[in-house]
Amino acid sequence: MSEGLVTAAYIGAIVLFILTLGGLSHQESARKGNVYGIIGMTLAILATVFGPEVSSNLHIIIITMLVGGTIGIILAKKVEMTQMPELVAILHSLVGLAAVLVGYVNFMGESSLLGVEKTIHEIEIYVGVLIGAVTFSGSVIAFGKLSGKIGGNPLMLPARHWLNLGLLVASIYFCYDFVHQGHIDGGNAIVPLMIMTGIALLFGIHMVMAIGGADMPVVVSMLNSYSGWAASATGFMLGNDLLIVVGALVGSSGAILSYIMCRAMNRNFISVIAGGFGTDTGGGSSDGEIVDQGEVVPIDTDEVAALLTDAKEVMIIPGYGMAVAQAQHTVNEITKVLRDKKINVRFGIHPVAGRMPGHMNVLLAEARVPYDVVFEMDEINDDFPDIDVSIIIGANDIVNPSAQDDPNSPIAGMPVMECWKGNTTIVLKRGMATGYAGVQNPLFFKENTRMYFGDAKESLDAVLKVITSG
Repeated sequence: MSEGLVTAAYIGAIVLFILTLGGLSHQESARKGNVYGIIGMTLAILATVFGPEVSSNLHIIIITMLVGGTIGIILAKKVEMTQMPELVAILHSLVGLAAVLVGYVNFMGESSLLGVEKTIHEIEIYVGVLIGAVTFSGSVIAFGKLSGKIGGNPLMLPARHWLNLGLLVASIYFCYDFVHQGHIDGGNAIVPLMIMTGIALLFGIHMVMAIGGADMPVVVSMLNSYSGWAASATGFMLGNDLLIVVGALVGSSGAILSYIMCRAMNRNFISVIAGGFGTDTGGGSSDGEIVDQGEVVPIDTDEVAALLTDAKEVMIIPGYGMAVAQAQHTVNEITKVLRDKKINVRFGIHPVAGRMPGHMNVLLAEARVPYDVVFEMDEINDDFPDIDVSIIIGANDIVNPSAQDDPNSPIAGMPVMECWKGNTTIVLKRGMATGYAGVQNPLFFKENTRMYFGDAKESLDAVLKVITSG
């Protein structure tokens, strides 16, 4: 394939990737956006593999691609929707690891560059390895937290901010030493590069360990941004314009999404990185004590079915519990039955519901819930006073009134779904455990709240059976 044809293919791939981001910004066009992305990536891979820069060892590249592709297909078929956040996190780690390996290979390869050009190239290598190492170790820790292998409590080391500052200063110093060693005869530049890699790995671990469970959706988005910048840095090292542009697209879009999610939680990016939001245990007060707020009112299947069929306006608010129970398909069937009875059913999606950005939207799309009944929090929060029945399916922190009522709450100021303003709220939960942020929820004790205990799918299957037969 000629160089001109490769350039044309790269431009086409870039256009397709831009169309992909545009498509993924709306539920209705998300499938089309994915198709654009698949075509763009296929075009980019073929143009790279069969381009003039790959003249030898083509068989090794094809074999490794087949092995990687096979592993990807197997994972895609085996991974449940509840495991998607963990899968995304571990895939981010692979991008970071690739950037580190490419950086070292690029450094150890022969180079004819001299003077300023050599300095710039060395800085590209250094920055690429730095970002890649932080992304790799941070993503591995995120995977551990999301999968439950590592606790959700933030690790609050003494003087942790000074530690982070010290690691940053050390990284800058070793960058100077790396470039200096590369320009003197007999210099050993590999030593500062390896020391920096260790520092970056340590920084990635400490950074994510210091972030509490409730901030994990923001962390996933943040690591997505890091992986994009790592890919872009790799593009600079390899002199690949396509990788530079695509990495920048992913990095910038991930950064914008992180900013949006931070706003949705009334947090700023620095406070998320500083950590400390979210614990495994806690209560409704700042000191973590469990506060006795009264008795909850349980409800049975027949009563839930009666409330739904007698209602005119129903709001469904899904959370991670719906994903764990895999109840989205039953939710869709209930929605169909209620809409056939001329009941207006809508879905309210909080920006940080679930364990990753868009988690609930993906689940509902998988169950084929109509896009026109799915709304973001800002679109429907003012409608709750007119809602007859709100159903909370496995959500906790995103419907917690403490965010508005308790200035000492760890989630104070976080925008939440104001479902308690409706006539009746039905909360589906297995028990009275706190949510991912570890904060007790006063919603459960309000007069117009009813607790429907049990597995979400089994409970909703029972409700579906009653409203269908009725």
